[in-house]
Amino acid sequence: MAQEYKLYKYRWVVLAVFMFINLTMQMLWISYAPITGPAATYYGVTDLKIGLLSMVFMIAFIPLSLPVSWIIDKYGYRKAVSIGAILMGVFGLVRGFAGTNYATALISTIGIAVAQPFLLNAWTTVPAKWFKKEERATIVGFITLANLVGTGLGMVITPMLYEGGTPIASIQVIYGGIAALSSLLFLILARENPPTPPCAEEGEVRALMLDGLKHALKVKPFLMFLAISFVGLGIFNGVTTWVEGIIRPRSFTPTDAGTMGALMLVGGILGAVVLPAISDKQQKRQRFLYLGIALAIPGLLGITYATNLWILYGSAFVLGFFLVSANPIGMQYATEVTYPTPEGTSNGLIQLCGQAAVVFVYVMEAMRTEDGSFTPSLLLAAALLGVCLLLITQMKDVEKSK
Repeated sequence: MAQEYKLYKYRWVVLAVFMFINLTMQMLWISYAPITGPAATYYGVTDLKIGLLSMVFMIAFIPLSLPVSWIIDKYGYRKAVSIGAILMGVFGLVRGFAGTNYATALISTIGIAVAQPFLLNAWTTVPAKWFKKEERATIVGFITLANLVGTGLGMVITPMLYEGGTPIASIQVIYGGIAALSSLLFLILARENPPTPPCAEEGEVRALMLDGLKHALKVKPFLMFLAISFVGLGIFNGVTTWVEGIIRPRSFTPTDAGTMGALMLVGGILGAVVLPAISDKQQKRQRFLYLGIALAIPGLLGITYATNLWILYGSAFVLGFFLVSANPIGMQYATEVTYPTPEGTSNGLIQLCGQAAVVFVYVMEAMRTEDGSFTPSLLLAAALLGVCLLLITQMKDVEKSK
């Protein structure tokens, strides 16, 4: 009997609630960064301890990524993401109710950080369950967009609320409430599988997680993309972290830095949607990975040397647009090239490399010159992108089955 394949409209509901919880996770992650100084005063701690409330997400992700990938592949993404959703909703609210108690805020943040890999490592599994192969890079792009929007909202809304007189604990209660709502919606509306598969695809049957992991680590194009992901996310995180310090030696103001960071984020949001959609339409990955990395280089050099404000802004937008767009395209490429490795496993390895790329943030600070310039580390970043281009030339598209 022939298998019936169908795309269900309900897939957009599943995608929407999944995007919403990813968006709120990013808001919780970034919520202290724009008000580091006031938060340190509020809790009676140092700036470094406030920074820890963001860094703990990356620290927790490293040991948890692969075990969480196993849970996703073994028990399904809905059960796994539900665990993360519950943790995020509960600890998001508890952090708000902590008041001025830093220890409780930190413990609650650790709880939220533990939830993060349950969400991030399902990025390619959800599209694989509900969407046809020809649109999956686009869907991963939408999920990437949700993360970027969440980061942007957290950076914009937090200082607005604080400057409007809202206490920091109350700000966290607001974010915790949004997180609880998104978690509840996911628990109610998400489904593991549609009634029938979305398309005829051999990828419906996947290897066991450990077998898939062993296989993925033997696939050279996948290992190359892990290196590209490490470099790309390291540069993006480094530039966003040190954005004000990068342009300060050229007499730009903190307001200029904020606008530059916002334009980089807007570029990333657009890039995460536009290029993956074109990649899906053409069913080509390599050429768009090459395009994204190649055109990110002039954007990076622009923010390194620009003395004109508009050139700086344009460079930031270009860097965000092309650098971010490579990530969802590459993640879908990884699921294709590592078949029959489960999507959760390949995704988990990519996310793990991305979180580990936080080391580049510290490298940038270590390479800072005596006059405060980040130029040496930014030139190193440009050179690393050049190496990535060489790697991409060795990454061939997966031929479609006839």
